[in-house]
Amino acid sequence: MEISAERRDGGVTVVRPEGRLDLLSAAELKRLLVEEVGAGQNRLVVDLMGVTFIDSSGLGALIGGLKAARTAGGNLRLARAGEQALTILELTTLDRVLRPYPTVEAALAAA
Repeated sequence: MEISAERRDGGVTVVRPEGRLDLLSAAELKRLLVEEVGAGQNRLVVDLMGVTFIDSSGLGALIGGLKAARTAGGNLRLARAGEQALTILELTTLDRVLRPYPTVEAALAAA
């Protein structure tokens, strides 16, 4: 998995993971999210457009990032989640906590 992060004004970071978000890659994503919050970027948008698969470990990484952001007074939003990711979020009812948005811009407006 490859992950890029784009810092924007106002303490916002857009994180773009690509590939499978599973047991092998979840720790790397969580580490990056927590590091961004530690650097003062407490408003996170995770753009899932490039994620082809997500499992419970991947969800755990996103929850870890959400907790870090909220502890720092911010939030984490998801953007452009694929069908598989949306299904997992709905089945686990995490779509109520990790709100998915259709575009990065919509997620940024809500973050």
